Amino acid sequence: MSAVSPQPVVRADGRSTDVLVVGAGPVGLTAALALRAYGLPVTVLEAGAQGRQRPGSRAIFTHSQTLQILDRISPGLGAELYEHGVYWNTQRTFYEGREVYAKTYPDPPAGVYPHFTSLPQVQIEAYLYDRAVAAGVRFAWEQDVAQVETDDDGVVLTTAAGTRWEAAYVVGADGSRSAVRKQVGARMEGSKDDGWYVVVDVAELEHPTLPRERHFHYAHPAVGGRNVLVVPFAGGYRVDLQLVTDDDPDELASPDGVRAWLDAVLPRGYADRTTWVSTYQFLQLVAHDFADPHRRVLLVGEAAHLFAPFGARGLNSGVPDAEAAAIAIAAASRATGAAARTPVEAFALARRSAALFNRDAAGEALAHLRPDDEAAARIRAAAERAPDDEAASVWLEKAPYGPRGVHCAQTPYRY
Repeated sequence: MSAVSPQPVVRADGRSTDVLVVGAGPVGLTAALALRAYGLPVTVLEAGAQGRQRPGSRAIFTHSQTLQILDRISPGLGAELYEHGVYWNTQRTFYEGREVYAKTYPDPPAGVYPHFTSLPQVQIEAYLYDRAVAAGVRFAWEQDVAQVETDDDGVVLTTAAGTRWEAAYVVGADGSRSAVRKQVGARMEGSKDDGWYVVVDVAELEHPTLPRERHFHYAHPAVGGRNVLVVPFAGGYRVDLQLVTDDDPDELASPDGVRAWLDAVLPRGYADRTTWVSTYQFLQLVAHDFADPHRRVLLVGEAAHLFAPFGARGLNSGVPDAEAAAIAIAAASRATGAAARTPVEAFALARRSAALFNRDAAGEALAHLRPDDEAAARIRAAAERAPDDEAASVWLEKAPYGPRGVHCAQTPYRY
């Protein structure tokens, strides 16, 4: 798809078109790049210090749609991520140690992205940041937003240190604890999953013994019947352990606890290569509105929604949020009066609809992975028929990630 050609945008009433993006994570950086692609002056405000280091792989999956969006807003950026990421062709699913699904996909044709590439979020951010600087995005570090005031003409942000920033529009991309969201009165709606997960990053061995394949285990026999997911990314693997009732997350995330279960599920040596350990309970939340009442602040990414990670819906819906926000702001900047509200309202409606779909899809995956007795019996029955029963085999493979596909006619995005 062709790139967006930067064109200067001047509002019809002559007011400033400066836009502030709050948050320099991958979604905020994407929003800044997209806004520059539409010729808008952009400053990113980040609460952290320049060069801040955040541990862990975090969001590792970049779907093909996301790569295509990045190419649109910064030609060649999607290709750059793909070249530096990892793509694996083979996926395997096991039940109590027995393989119930296996498929190896052919390589995509030249010039076509595969379904995804996989690399740590810190690397994704580095490529986005370099592109943003080259595009003329300005950055202001250690800007902890404390107050947001909006009216029909624009936005005033005030930091905890008392610095005042003015803008025509603001994109709130400041994550799950978003100060921007709280200040504009957008409330999060949804639920919290009771289950715990331990997530571990391990670096690749000098002489790898683990295949570059994605393995999902229902009821892994070596760890007391807990579910285990092993996923490659550039430089290593992520291993997710789903805890069961009465497990102590702190114990299983301790150095001795991690070593014990990693040694049980990975080849020898990988437990010595642990680089990051974290524990999680997943939130399933969507903001009741993705814009402030004056339609001057647009919420994107985890400032607007939080999903369980099944299906990699977080980053891969946040990037469409960011592009859609930039499109809306560019259109609103060319309008006057009440007409300027229309593009922002359309953005808020479409992206909230997408978020509700993604929340529900991730919820279906959660229900499958934490089944009641009836659902557990269906899983066991399918496993007994698989892999000879292809439908049962495919269901066991697909269900942990929730339904995919275009969810409504309001948006061109898949997520």
